[in-house]
Amino acid sequence: MFQAYAASGAKAELKPFEYEPGALEGNEVQVKVETCGICHSDLSMLNNDWGMSKFPLVPGHEVIGIVESVGEHVRHLKTGQRIGVGWFSNSCMNCEWCVGGDHNLCGTTEGIIVGRHGGFADRVRIDATWAIPIPAGIDPESAGPFMCGGITVFNPILQFGIKPTNRVGVIGIGGLGHMALKFLDAYGCEVTAFSSSDNKEAEDKNFGADFFINSSDADSLDKIAGSLDFIISTVNVSLDWTAYINTLRPKGRFHMVGAVMEPIPVPVFPLLFGQKSVSASPLGSPSSMAVMLDFAARNQIEPMVETYPMSKVNDAIEKLRSGDPRYRLVLKNEN
Repeated sequence: MFQAYAASGAKAELKPFEYEPGALEGNEVQVKVETCGICHSDLSMLNNDWGMSKFPLVPGHEVIGIVESVGEHVRHLKTGQRIGVGWFSNSCMNCEWCVGGDHNLCGTTEGIIVGRHGGFADRVRIDATWAIPIPAGIDPESAGPFMCGGITVFNPILQFGIKPTNRVGVIGIGGLGHMALKFLDAYGCEVTAFSSSDNKEAEDKNFGADFFINSSDADSLDKIAGSLDFIISTVNVSLDWTAYINTLRPKGRFHMVGAVMEPIPVPVFPLLFGQKSVSASPLGSPSSMAVMLDFAARNQIEPMVETYPMSKVNDAIEKLRSGDPRYRLVLKNEN
């Protein structure tokens, strides 16, 4: 039996829960969970904000753990190996996107906490393709947030060919944004942090920002018009879209990884005359996740985390609900 923490309904408290996973399938691995990050998506699933939660729900999709057993068809992983697991736990492996290496774009991807049980537990099962080996030099106690938040902001760097000479802006310096600053700084970019909190300036520069702009000051956006090559927005709220698009240079791109729920009114003329783009992306493929982890290990990049024992999961969830974690929360199994 797997031991876990589950919610019985929307916004319910997480309570001890056990379930029988059944026989290990040929392409699966069973993972003993060491740590599991807590992402805002876990909170959205607990609240059933997206209308797709099934209860009882075991959240958790930023898992670091040890391979405990492998299915008969698994050749690239072995027992005792440390791996990471993110939002996706399976994909079809046969469509043009999977075959082309873009598994995260597969139309039948399986979310590890969508209709199945995730990593707030002692063990999880996933398809072996989505079990990503953790390189030496990565701290397992802080690595969980890489598997969702980290790849969410790293994937655009790969997908859109960001250059080390580019000037890049990051909107929202929270759980995702602080990792984006670290990645982009190590990549060599000139980085501007956009935040509505002036008290974050010193910390943002410590994370790697070269410049800091208070995003609530419209004049400050006007002053940098036409200066940025790329912007990553990590926030899930509406913005002054015109002002941000005007900060882009010709051929610049405004890229969203935060799930803004309202339609976005984007002015066409600034896009048209500057040949600018607006885009978005979902997490990343297994190969992109491996590249991210290798890059993080080489550059000694770690998310800033607060750690809670797994038994204190409800305290950690309340910390997330309050909106003041610094900057990611991680649960650690005590045995």
